[in-house]
Amino acid sequence: MNTYKKPFRIAILDMYDGVANEGMRCIKKIITAFGENEAVDIEYQVFDVRQKLETPNLDFDAYISTGGPGNPMPAGELWERKFFFFLDSLMHFNANRHNRTKKPLFLICHSFQMASIHWQLAGVSKRRKTSFGTFPVHKTSFGRKDPLLSLLNDPFWIVDSRDYQVTQPNQHALDQLGATILCLEKIRPHVQLERAVMAIRFSSEIVGTQFHPEADAEGMLRYFLQEDKKTTIIANHGEAKYNDMITHLNDPEKILMTESVVIPTFLKNALNKIQIADSQLAKTV
Repeated sequence: MNTYKKPFRIAILDMYDGVANEGMRCIKKIITAFGENEAVDIEYQVFDVRQKLETPNLDFDAYISTGGPGNPMPAGELWERKFFFFLDSLMHFNANRHNRTKKPLFLICHSFQMASIHWQLAGVSKRRKTSFGTFPVHKTSFGRKDPLLSLLNDPFWIVDSRDYQVTQPNQHALDQLGATILCLEKIRPHVQLERAVMAIRFSSEIVGTQFHPEADAEGMLRYFLQEDKKTTIIANHGEAKYNDMITHLNDPEKILMTESVVIPTFLKNALNKIQIADSQLAKTV
């Protein structure tokens, strides 16, 4: 039984720019279910980064920054500068050895791309065509040992929806930051293109994915079975891709597994570290 008595406070950085998206519903659902499963009181607050220029302070226990539309390349807008300041503030806080309790951050898709650009870890470019659907991704040697992915198969299955990609990793910059690549795009022997980076551990506390680990297989299945959505997907991506997606969403070893593991494990690790820090502090008092 969980003995943590304080509210577990989570900041959600909304990067959707007012565009309707299922991601926020999925993130809130995962957070709520985590609180119920762990018998811990959850408080979360949403910050509208792009429309209202909101970013959280460092008083929260964990942070999740969403995906979003548009080009991730910085255009010098104020919201971008505030977001990058938040990233650096969090990194500096965690690097300070006097801060006993660290601040974990999970970056999804658009947020992941922007962090990769900001810390100059890789190139980000527009894809020749949108990557949309369910795909396998392959772990690196680091990914196989990482606590976030270790419970998943190799390869494991993800939901992908992006017009941009992170490629050409800068190994020197990765080493300087202490960052590691956790997984790569599916192997395509017939395609002579570099495989995109699909997840990076930027630091012990900060991790991000190019894919959408929050994707709710059940909710997506309902969405894609609507006749108008089915017609649109088949028109844009073909009937074979549509049928594959429906099959993968129904398979408990594919998208359902990724949804149930990645973000819940991130939250569980964050909660465990707080409990350990609180226990150590209590012993010194």
